Amino acid sequence: MSLDIKKIPAESFERVHIDSSQAERITKPSLSFWQDAWLRIRKNKGAIASIFILVFIIIMAFVGPMVSPHDAETQTITHANLPPKVQGLEKLGIFDGVGTLAGKEVDLYEMKKVDTYYWFGTDGLGRDMFSRVWEGTQISLLIAFVAAIIDMVIGVAYGGISGYYGGRVDDIMQRVVEILYGIPTLVIVILMLLVMEPGVTAIIIAITLTGWIGMSRIVRGQVLKFKNQEFVLASRTLGASNGRIISKHILPNILGVIIINTMFTIPTAIFFEAFLSFIGLGLQAPDASLGTLINDGYKLIRFQPHILLYPSIVLSLLMIAFNLLGDGLRDAFDPKMKD
Repeated sequence: MSLDIKKIPAESFERVHIDSSQAERITKPSLSFWQDAWLRIRKNKGAIASIFILVFIIIMAFVGPMVSPHDAETQTITHANLPPKVQGLEKLGIFDGVGTLAGKEVDLYEMKKVDTYYWFGTDGLGRDMFSRVWEGTQISLLIAFVAAIIDMVIGVAYGGISGYYGGRVDDIMQRVVEILYGIPTLVIVILMLLVMEPGVTAIIIAITLTGWIGMSRIVRGQVLKFKNQEFVLASRTLGASNGRIISKHILPNILGVIIINTMFTIPTAIFFEAFLSFIGLGLQAPDASLGTLINDGYKLIRFQPHILLYPSIVLSLLMIAFNLLGDGLRDAFDPKMKD
């Protein structure tokens, strides 16, 4: 029985020559941790939109009072409770200065013989709401950022020391945290504000009294996780000091968690400041924040809704944008969220 065997051409057995310089070439560029995180943030549309919103609000908080033709503190009683009126938009039937008086819609600017424009209207004392909203936003952001930075510094230092040294030091420090955590935050804040003179400093101190506890517990957990890792043990074996181990090995690995927690602390501080001002324990007149403006506006919501509307919109945008940005940073810094 014969078999028909096809011959394989000799060319198929030729040796393939590979350029050794190209054998281990990396096709994609090498990215650092921060570059990789930025690429992932760019894919998060909510985080990118939040960045633009926050940048716009922060810029307007400082530029808004300067571009307004009216001062935030000047009182003109004859211009009190005017609705918004914007030049150019009045012809479209919006922001035309028309308000309700005795159940009828009338042009309040024409009735009061006002020949200027108030873009956000005026309050009960005739002060420009546009300038007051952005100056109030400026104060609220200042309180929130300062409080968040203080919380971060105290929380990272306290939690890092507690977690790194452990033992009796950790037991004592954590018992102090548990005592403070068991006392309602609002009670501590109200007592502090009653003792101190109301103002920006008093609110910052009141917020930071217990605000650092959450950061310290998160940092402590992360330090406990990393301090026994192989790279830390190797560094300690080679004679590295505690300061070098913390600054060069542990802190860079928990920096993402610190940034994420700080981003969630800022909207919490903004809301807490607005809440304190709303119940009358925050800033006092004539100073303004988003909380005081909302407190003034809710009393006249049926008759002058614009006094409440604009600070509420700014406060809501700040809360939503910071939380969305915090979610985006959490996804970007999480090493498990690889593409």
